[in-house]
Amino acid sequence: MSKLIMWNMISLDGFFEGAKSWDLDWHEYVWGEELERLSIEQLRSADRLLFGRVTYEGMAAYWRTAQGEVADLMNSIPKVVFSRTLEKPDWGNTTLVKENAVAAVRDLKQQGDRNMFVFGSANLSATLIKNNLFDEYRLAVVPVILGVGRPLFEGGLSRLRLKLLEARPLTSGCVILRYEGYQGK
Repeated sequence: MSKLIMWNMISLDGFFEGAKSWDLDWHEYVWGEELERLSIEQLRSADRLLFGRVTYEGMAAYWRTAQGEVADLMNSIPKVVFSRTLEKPDWGNTTLVKENAVAAVRDLKQQGDRNMFVFGSANLSATLIKNNLFDEYRLAVVPVILGVGRPLFEGGLSRLRLKLLEARPLTSGCVILRYEGYQGK
């Protein structure tokens, strides 16, 4: 059975993007050899990547022409995009799911035996959180306060207690936090 993992970079004040869509220049503050190695390690452990439409379109636009090992992995790993409005995926090795993301993710978890990652995709992530489908949350906390932006965890979510698995500081000042869902009170 696949493990479903959220992977996101967030600012210290909880934003995953700045004031505008794809306002991500602050990721460069911590990108380097350590984070690249972690990205490669995660991608090598994956049998699928899951995206909401907006994140999918941005990722596809970037990674289709990018170079390097991360790009090679991003382009070769099977991808699933969840969208009611997208007509046809145009990034290689992508399947489109138009209805019932929750049921589709449950099925995908049963089909795999490695990790599935959700990158960005706040709307999809909120749906998956509400249905308790994430096995693990991995957050890269970037030492920056944006002041404005789009929060990763928007209102409307129920309380979910998490158990810390790892807290790993990087030389860039970024801290990688890994949590699993915890059912205790």
